[in-house]
Amino acid sequence: VQLQASGGGLVQAGGSLRLSCVASGRPIISYALGWFRQASGKEREFVAAISRRGGSTSYADSVKDRFTISKDNANTMVYLQMDNLKPEDTAVYYCAANRAAFYGTFGREKDYDYWGQGTLVTVSS
Repeated sequence: VQLQASGGGLVQAGGSLRLSCVASGRPIISYALGWFRQASGKEREFVAAISRRGGSTSYADSVKDRFTISKDNANTMVYLQMDNLKPEDTAVYYCAANRAAFYGTFGREKDYDYWGQGTLVTVSS
C-alpha cells in the first residue's frame, strides 16, 4: 500500500487543522493505522492510532482530548482532527499502516509496515 498525507499548514495557537492520509493499493479496512510526528531535532513520536475496523482508538497523553483519529473505510482515508493546537504540536506528521493485526491499536514505530511521506504542521504562538 502507498500512503500520502496532506492537510498540514500554518495555524495560530488555539486553532484547528485536519490531516488526511489516503491509502492506495488495498482497501484501508485491511490495516490498522497510526499517526506519528517528528519535531525538529527530536525523535519521531506516537500521536494516535485506530484499529482495523475503526472501533478502537488510542492517543498520546499530550494530544488526548484535543486530537481525534478517524477512518473512512469506504473512501480509503484516515483523518487526524487537531483542535486547540499548541506551539509544541509543531512537527512533521506521518501516517502509517499495520498490515497484520486484526484487532487493537499500536503505538510503536516498529509495529507499522508502511509510512507516508509526512506533512508539516506549524503552530504559531
